[in-house]
Amino acid sequence: MVDLERTERAVHELLLALGADPGSPELAETPARVAAFWAERLEGTGQDPSDELRTLPGKLASVPVILERIPFVSTCEHHLAPFAGHATVGYLPGPGGTVGLSKLVRLVRIFAHRLQVQERMTAQIAEALAAHLRPAAWGVKLVAEHTCMAHRGVKTSGVPVATCLLGGAWERDPPAAFR
Repeated sequence: MVDLERTERAVHELLLALGADPGSPELAETPARVAAFWAERLEGTGQDPSDELRTLPGKLASVPVILERIPFVSTCEHHLAPFAGHATVGYLPGPGGTVGLSKLVRLVRIFAHRLQVQERMTAQIAEALAAHLRPAAWGVKLVAEHTCMAHRGVKTSGVPVATCLLGGAWERDPPAAFR
């Protein structure tokens, strides 16, 4: 999704605009490194969550599946600054079946590796769970710190932002992991 050559040219221009010499030995490779960084950072943009949410075969117990403290780093679409934290993602299997545990981690990464805001990312993960698994209940909670708030504007670090969406039976009675 990232045009590497165009990104390199843009970074070269940015360095010039910042008063730096992109031809110096220290900065000569910076445009290529930055382009590769952004290609990796935004790899979720072209990914379809349904590719990850294929269900496991066979009859499995219908017990809650909750993964806590899934680490993620995303990029604020307003400032191109990182925000990082942990996700709690879970569901109570329904007619859509059960997926492997790693699939929930991959689901978080798909949406984290896009230009994002935390509120939308929370909703996207919840909507993917609901649409593809059709669970009896589901929940998504993200807690993150935003460098756009820590390094500019109010310049306040160490303030976690929490967003949470619950659906199905967990709207009325959420498990402790989502409280």
